[in-house]
Amino acid sequence: MIREALAENDVQAELILFDDGEKAYRYFQGLEQDQAVCPDLVLLDLNLPKMSGWELLDFLRRKSNCRHISVAVLSSSDAASDRLQAKRLGANRYIRKPSNLEDFIRIGATIRAVLSEEPTT
Repeated sequence: MIREALAENDVQAELILFDDGEKAYRYFQGLEQDQAVCPDLVLLDLNLPKMSGWELLDFLRRKSNCRHISVAVLSSSDAASDRLQAKRLGANRYIRKPSNLEDFIRIGATIRAVLSEEPTT
């Protein structure tokens, strides 16, 4: 659905997907070891298996060479405490997962906006 949302909003992007937090963590550690270029954006689900999105966000902002990249949290939670925690940990955006396809497609416009913002310093 993310691919469709990006295509519908003319966002040209290469997607790298991870099905658990540990794989994403190892990916970012590998970028540091290889001194590779960081992605422009991380679209982060908070409910990842093996390592939570919270842990990954904390790692990205505190210990990663990619700490400057934009992070958009994508979550089914609309709890104020989750929004505050995401902001405290350095997320650029908090996007609640919509319940219908039409609203999900609009996420592409939000991602385009995040990509056009200045990176976090």
